Amino acid sequence: MDNGATSLTAPPATRPESEAPTSSAVRWRYALLNLGLVIPAQLSSFLLLYYVDHLRLDPVKFAALMSAFAVYNAVDNPLIGHLSDRTRSRWGRRLPYLWLATLPAMLGLALMFNAPFSGERPAELLLYFAATWLLWETASTMLGTAYLGLLPEMFRSFAERSDVAVRMNAVQVVGLLLGLAFPPLLAARLGWGAVGAGLALLCAALVYGNLRPLFERPQANAAPLMPLLALLRLTFTNRSFLTVVAAQTMRFLATGVLASGMGFYVKYSLDEPGGAVTSLLLATAFVTAGLCLWPWHRFVAQPYGARTTLLAAFAVSGLAVVPLLWVGSVAGAVLTTVLFGAGLSGMILMGDVIMADVIDEAELRSGQRQEGAYYGLSGLIITLSGGVTAVLFGWVSHRYGYDPSLAAQPETVAQGFRLFMSVPPLVGAALAFVLLWFYPLRGERLRAMRRELAARRAASERSS
Repeated sequence: MDNGATSLTAPPATRPESEAPTSSAVRWRYALLNLGLVIPAQLSSFLLLYYVDHLRLDPVKFAALMSAFAVYNAVDNPLIGHLSDRTRSRWGRRLPYLWLATLPAMLGLALMFNAPFSGERPAELLLYFAATWLLWETASTMLGTAYLGLLPEMFRSFAERSDVAVRMNAVQVVGLLLGLAFPPLLAARLGWGAVGAGLALLCAALVYGNLRPLFERPQANAAPLMPLLALLRLTFTNRSFLTVVAAQTMRFLATGVLASGMGFYVKYSLDEPGGAVTSLLLATAFVTAGLCLWPWHRFVAQPYGARTTLLAAFAVSGLAVVPLLWVGSVAGAVLTTVLFGAGLSGMILMGDVIMADVIDEAELRSGQRQEGAYYGLSGLIITLSGGVTAVLFGWVSHRYGYDPSLAAQPETVAQGFRLFMSVPPLVGAALAFVLLWFYPLRGERLRAMRRELAARRAASERSS
């Protein structure tokens, strides 16, 4: 039957037929591949610092362009996810995209940090950035959608998914260090161009080096797929999906603001030049997040589930940023980032796990597994947080007098970046807490969904 599917080729992968749990080695290889995706995503947080503070591009123009990019990103996410679901090949739906999109994604990453123009030629610089960003973003969306689409398909139980989540996020903390904490320090010594090119090569090796053990289950390709418009209608009437995605958007707003604003906060609010303090603060947050993964998993996630874990994590992270409004020392900022890292740990641990539950519930409703479309549609909403971050930065920089062409900034700039670093993450955490409080897929409803889905899969295997 022709469903308008796309045909691709890629190296083959094993395809286990049963629901038996995956091996520890496969779980680790899946998690390690995440390192090659996390580093570029985090390194992109420094585009604002690189193009505005380093190359002296007008911050309002840059913010306007990034806001336009957020709209593009919101459109390409569901389209690429739907394309991934409809791809048919002997190697599956997701794996071909991981093989084919890695090189263009890493090439785009390297080029973005090797701009041949400065802010003295703003039109050429903006055009160059737009072209390289589009290459990087489109290919990266293919990678991220394909990778996350494998999570609910390869790992079927909550225990298995939560175990994989611990490994993924332990690896992710390393990626946060390499992609966020170290680049300012390395750039001060080597330059942003060398940092971008070197990390792009490292990430390509990490993706290709861990692809071989990944697999797709054959039954995931069996049923005809729902048309995109019908899927959109079904998805955007799904309260569980909308609640999770809105809460995740608030998480990415908080981390995006902190990552993109930390260099400005350190330089202008703490009056600490250079990248060493920025690296210290970001490293503190992410090392703390890594150390807290096991306690969150053992003492909160296992006994209370994903929703309660996320509620507690958002509460901690929201309260943690409040002191940034008045902290005036590096020591005080370090304590603040420790608290934020503790909250961030719970958020990153359960984010993908709770989305996998939503996808399972959607399978019961429609009879189809369309992980790519769901992760793509979540990306449509979540990536708008990047546009919000850019707009907020543009407003703050204009309102409080920041001008990268000035040798010395006005005193108001310090307060502006304090507000930028604290108010949006606090508001975002509060909104996420309220949304998750009313999350419907919990308690007996969640347990009944898991029982019904397990019975349906067992019956499908017996009949095949």
